[in-house]
Amino acid sequence: MAANNRRMSGKKGAQVGSGGKRRRGLEGKGPTPPAEMRKGHAKQRAAAAKTRRAQGRPQQRRGGGRSTSELVVGRNPVVEALREGVPANTLYVQQFIDNDERVREALQLAAERGNINLMEAPRPELDRMTNGLNHQGLVLQVPPYEYAHPEDLLDAAADEGEDPLVVALDGVTDPRNLGAVVRSVSAFGGHGVVVPERRSAGMTAGAWKTSAGTAARTPVARATNLTRALEAYKKAGITVVGLAADGEVELGDLEALDGPVVIVVGSEGKGLSRLVGETCDARVRIPMPGGAESLNAGVAAGIVLYEAARRRS
Repeated sequence: MAANNRRMSGKKGAQVGSGGKRRRGLEGKGPTPPAEMRKGHAKQRAAAAKTRRAQGRPQQRRGGGRSTSELVVGRNPVVEALREGVPANTLYVQQFIDNDERVREALQLAAERGNINLMEAPRPELDRMTNGLNHQGLVLQVPPYEYAHPEDLLDAAADEGEDPLVVALDGVTDPRNLGAVVRSVSAFGGHGVVVPERRSAGMTAGAWKTSAGTAARTPVARATNLTRALEAYKKAGITVVGLAADGEVELGDLEALDGPVVIVVGSEGKGLSRLVGETCDARVRIPMPGGAESLNAGVAAGIVLYEAARRRS
């Protein structure tokens, strides 16, 4: 009987060859492509952002989403919102309204912008729109805010050739604190703010007013899950630093501020949530010789951002 030269294996049935796959696997994949062509690389993101701008297209919002539209109600709130440059698309004015100084100023400010529709409406219609609130004959409609995606903030930093400097808010529910953080990020050269989708302040008219107009140039990103967003930042090589009154590292000793960093600020009452705190690479405390127990989110973020800007300069 002729000898069977085929290699035996423990598997039953006929055996087939690799079809050349093993040989091709040894041939290599050629030279490594340049950084601008490698998906996910910082230089690739920067090149993509530059191309989008050159073509006149807005940056892609990868799931950032929009908020719902908002109504600013009452003569003083409407005038203040228009003074602060809060974006608006329609000013509703009650028919036969008493034309006092605030009404005249609101109409003038809306006309000066040139992109706000002026609509006259009967009082019952304004009552219905505002669910019976005391609108005093003036209602300003604020369009939905278009949130960025957390990765967009890295794109902005890469495009400027800078290490990312981002602030993430954990459980901060006061829109004025969000607006103050946006203002500080803009002042100290940061690249944006990240807020969770739930149990967090959003970019309302109040946040716009507190930001003093800086919200127009400082992106706010919204994350479906803040912990996962922070983990993604860590995988991208960014240090995640949480502010905590009992932090192990004092702010002056924190070396991470010199490089790519995300500063996580919790609520004044509860601080960082457990999962977010465990995700942080370091927990940092701000020395307070005056004995205060805590600082609100806007003040705490401003202090750390100033220290980061001082070191980077």
